[in-house]
Amino acid sequence: MTVVTETRLALSVKEVSKVYGPAGSHTFALDRLSLEAKEGEFVCLVGASGCGKTTLLNLIAGLDQPQNGSIEISGRPALLFQDAALFPWLTARQNIELALRLRGVAKSDRASEAARLLGVVHLEDFGDRRPHELSGGMRQRVALARALAQDARVLLMDEPFGALDAITRDLLHDELERIWQETNLTTIFVTHNVREAVRLGDRVLVLSSRPAHIVETFDVTMPRPRHLDQPDVAALAGHIVDRLRREVRSHAAD
Repeated sequence: MTVVTETRLALSVKEVSKVYGPAGSHTFALDRLSLEAKEGEFVCLVGASGCGKTTLLNLIAGLDQPQNGSIEISGRPALLFQDAALFPWLTARQNIELALRLRGVAKSDRASEAARLLGVVHLEDFGDRRPHELSGGMRQRVALARALAQDARVLLMDEPFGALDAITRDLLHDELERIWQETNLTTIFVTHNVREAVRLGDRVLVLSSRPAHIVETFDVTMPRPRHLDQPDVAALAGHIVDRLRREVRSHAAD
């Protein structure tokens, strides 16, 4: 993975392919997939289950390497999963402080910075709670604060709200949008919920069935803030669902 610093382009994925398994019985997860994201852009990825969305995020995060193609990223990436993946024996504050320590922040500065980040995600009064004492939505907010503690400039989110109830998910949409606007983080957000993608994204990219590549891009031009029950959100989500259905059907007919 090459780190670049020029212009407004935060992420460039060019002709990336990923293959699993030995020669003769391998499986293509990604096939010459290309995408770009500008600094501060919110890009959502949707596609059928198993199409390679998580594989793509792992490659961007540097957790795996592609067989072909290149990935250029400006700044440090941070990856958030559906499971907040907090250390259960540490408090919320300590989970954040650990990320600060790994980043090289001086010990004398960690407590105040962790407190600031807890404030960013509106959990000022919950720093001494351990993960099992927090709700699912709170755990995800701690995970987001931990990502911010890594000084990330590109936020990679793999269905982070998929396990939450509808009300909690809707509230976290508002929180994420607020933090994204305040920090100007470039965000790549994977979801199966098409309305969620339209609610949050500047663009929604539709991935093909495996092997994955981008089959269509939908620009989301309606003003923010948006709501899941807005007629224009529902209308665009309906168009994207129709495109997904055509893609899945064409793959099933192969």
